[in-house]
Amino acid sequence: MNENGYIKLQEVNENNLKDVSLEIPKKKITIFTGVSGSGKSSIVFDTISKEAQRQLNQTFTIFMQNRLPTYSKPDALSIDNLSPAMVIDQKRLGGNARSTLGTITDIYSLLRLLFSRIGKPFVGESKVFSFNNPEGMCPKCQGIGRRIKPNIEKLFDTTKSLNEGAILFSTFSVGTWYWQKHLISGIFNPDKKLMDYTDTEWQTLLYGKDKQIVLPLKNEPVKYFEGVVDRFRRMYLKNEINQLSNNVKKFITLTHCTACNGSRLNQEILNCQINGYNIAQFTAMEVGELIKVIETIKDPIARPITSNIAGRLQNLMDMGLYYLTLNRETSTLSGGESQRVKMVRHLNSSLTDMIYIFDEPSIGLHPRDVHRLNEMLQKLRDKGNTVIVVEHDRDVIEIADYIVDVGPRAGTNGGEIVYEGGVPGLYDADTLTGRYMRTEQSINRETRQPNRYLAIAEASKHNLKNVTVQVPCGVLTAVTGVAGSGKSTLIFDEFVAQHPDAIVIDQKPVGTSIRSNPATYTGIMNTIRDSFSNVNKISKSFFSFNSKGACPECQGNGFIYMDLAFLEDMRTTCDTCHGKRFKDEVLQYKLDGKSISDILDMTVFEALQFFDKEDIYRKLQVLHDVGLDYLTLGQPLSNLSGGECQRIKLADELHKEGHVYILDEPTTGLHMSDITNLLDILTRLVENGSSVIVIEHSMDVIKQADWIIDLGPDGGRKGGQIIFEGTPMQLTHEGGSITAQYLRED
Repeated sequence: MNENGYIKLQEVNENNLKDVSLEIPKKKITIFTGVSGSGKSSIVFDTISKEAQRQLNQTFTIFMQNRLPTYSKPDALSIDNLSPAMVIDQKRLGGNARSTLGTITDIYSLLRLLFSRIGKPFVGESKVFSFNNPEGMCPKCQGIGRRIKPNIEKLFDTTKSLNEGAILFSTFSVGTWYWQKHLISGIFNPDKKLMDYTDTEWQTLLYGKDKQIVLPLKNEPVKYFEGVVDRFRRMYLKNEINQLSNNVKKFITLTHCTACNGSRLNQEILNCQINGYNIAQFTAMEVGELIKVIETIKDPIARPITSNIAGRLQNLMDMGLYYLTLNRETSTLSGGESQRVKMVRHLNSSLTDMIYIFDEPSIGLHPRDVHRLNEMLQKLRDKGNTVIVVEHDRDVIEIADYIVDVGPRAGTNGGEIVYEGGVPGLYDADTLTGRYMRTEQSINRETRQPNRYLAIAEASKHNLKNVTVQVPCGVLTAVTGVAGSGKSTLIFDEFVAQHPDAIVIDQKPVGTSIRSNPATYTGIMNTIRDSFSNVNKISKSFFSFNSKGACPECQGNGFIYMDLAFLEDMRTTCDTCHGKRFKDEVLQYKLDGKSISDILDMTVFEALQFFDKEDIYRKLQVLHDVGLDYLTLGQPLSNLSGGECQRIKLADELHKEGHVYILDEPTTGLHMSDITNLLDILTRLVENGSSVIVIEHSMDVIKQADWIIDLGPDGGRKGGQIIFEGTPMQLTHEGGSITAQYLRED
C-alpha cells in the first residue's frame, strides 16, 4: 500500500501515552483493544478524532469557526493522512418529545411524502402529515400525543390537615409563601383533615379560582384564590416531560390524549389511508412488520418512495432494531440503541474516504445480533471508508483487518502499543487481550441456593405479557434475552416499582463538575487535607483548590478560557500554576515528600502504595477492586464513561450487606480480563448476604450466575415472556432459547 494508505501518528503523548508512533491502514477495519485506561481512547478519540475535527473546522471562515466546538491540538509530533472523521458514540440521542425514531432517521419525512402522493382521500402536501405542523397536529395535545396531569392522590395526604402538611409537594408545604398567603388565609379550617372536607371545600382547594372566592389578604389587592392543582399546573406543567425536574415527575401522571388517542395528529389527517392504514398506524408498527406492509404497496407513482423507505427500514432490521417503532421517542432509546440508530443514518450516506469511529458498538447487543453489527461495519468499509473501533467483544475483534492492542496495563502502566497485526497473531500474543482470547469461562456447576424469593406479579408494561416471576434472593441472578425482549422493563420498571428498596446501580453520571473527582467522591480528600494541615501547621483550607489554596489566576480550574471576540474561544493551561490548580506557596508544603498536587496526580494504584492510613487505604482498595485503579485521584468525574460511573457507584456498596442490587450490563467498557474481577466483586456482595440482579449479554457473566431468568422468545411484540428459569447448566441442557443456543456454542 502506498504511503498515503495509512494514518500516521508520530510520538503521541496525549494523557498516558508514551511516545506512541503508529500506522493505521486506511479503508480497512482497525480495532483497538486493551484494558480500561490503557490508552485506547487517548489514541482514537483524543488524538485522531479531535485532530481530524480541528483541521476540518479550520477550513471554515473565522465567522463559522466561532460557532463550532473548540478542539485543542493533541500532544503529538505529527499526524498525517487524516480524512474527515465521524464519531458514532454511546451518547443517547436525547431530543424532546417531538423527536422520534421516524423523524431522526428521516423515514417519517418519506412516509409523509408517500401519503401526500397516494393517500386517500387527499388532504394536502406532505407538511400537513407532520405532528409538528399546526395543520396536522392534534389541537388538544399540540402534537405531543399525551397529556400531563397532576396526580391528585400523590399531591395530598388526606389523613392530615393543612397545618400538618397535607399538601406533599414542597412548594405548597407548611411555611411556604403559598401556604401562608393562600391556604391558611381564612378560606379553610387549617386544622381540619382533608378527608373531612365537604365536596365544595375539596373542589375549592383543588380548583379554587373557578369558585371566584376573594382572598381577604392584608395589605394586598383583592384577588381570586388559586387552587393547588391549577397553581401546580400553571407553574410546572408548561414544559415537555423531559424538561420537568424529577421532583415534579413524582406528582404527575401521563395519559394518552383522548382526542387523538396518542397518535399526535388531527382526525382529518388520520382519515387519509393507504391500503387501510393511516400514517399513525404505520409509525406504531414494529419495523419488522412495517417493512412487510410497505412492500405490499404496488402503486407505480410510489415506487421510488417505497423503495427508499424499505431500504432504510432494512438497515434498522440489519442492526437488530426490528422491534422498535417509528413513533418511539429518541429520548427513551438506550445508549446502545442510540449508537446503532446513528450508524444506520451513516449507512445511507454516499460520502466515501471518511473515517468512522465507533465506541464499543457491541454494547447492549445479544451475541445473536453481533454478526449484524459486523456486517454493517464491513459495509461501511467496503464503501471506501476507514473504520476504527474501540471494542472488547471477541466476536467483533474477529472481523478486524488490523488490530492495535494497547497496554500492557492501565494508567501509568499503560500507554504503549503491545501488539499490532492481524487476528491470528493476537491469539499468539503474550498480552492480556491475547491470553483472554485464548481462554474460555467455564459454566458454574456449584450454584448457591436462594434463601427467599421476591415476586414480580402480573407485569404488563410495554411488551411484557402479564408476567409473574419469582426472583431469588441471596444469589447472583442474570436476566437475559435478546435486545427488546423486555429485560429492562421487567427489572427497572416492574421489579423496582414493586420492590422500591432495591438499589439500582446504573451508568448515569456521578458528577458533572470539573471540581468533583475520585478523592472528593470517596471522601478521602478531607483526610488528606487534614494530614497536610497537621504536618505543616497550616489551615486545611489552603489544601483545597475550591478555597484558599486555589490559584488566583484560574480559580483552581487549572486552565484559562480566553475569549478572542470573533475568533474561537481557547482553553489553555494556566501559565501561573501550570495546570496544578494550587498557589505556588501551597505546593511548598509536603506530606512524605509529596505536594497536594502530586497526590492528586497519583493513580489509585499509586496512592495505595503511598498511604498507610486505614480509612484512606480502605476506600482506595474498593476502587482498585472494581478495576478503577488507573484513575487519578484528581480526575474530573465528568470525564468518566458510563461503565466507569457504574463501577465507582458499585465501589461505594462493597462494604454493605443485606441489600438487593440491580446492575445494568456491568461489563460495559470492561476488558475480558476485568470481567473476572467483576465476578469476584458480585460474588463478594452475595457472600455478604446481598442479592444481585444483573441484566447482561456477556456469556462470561451468564455462565457464572447462580440463576438465570431468560426473556423472549425474540424482541418487541415477539418478546415479553419468561421462557426459562433455572441454573446455567439447566439452560444449556434444557433451554431452547436463543440465549441457550449461544451458551452451548460459546
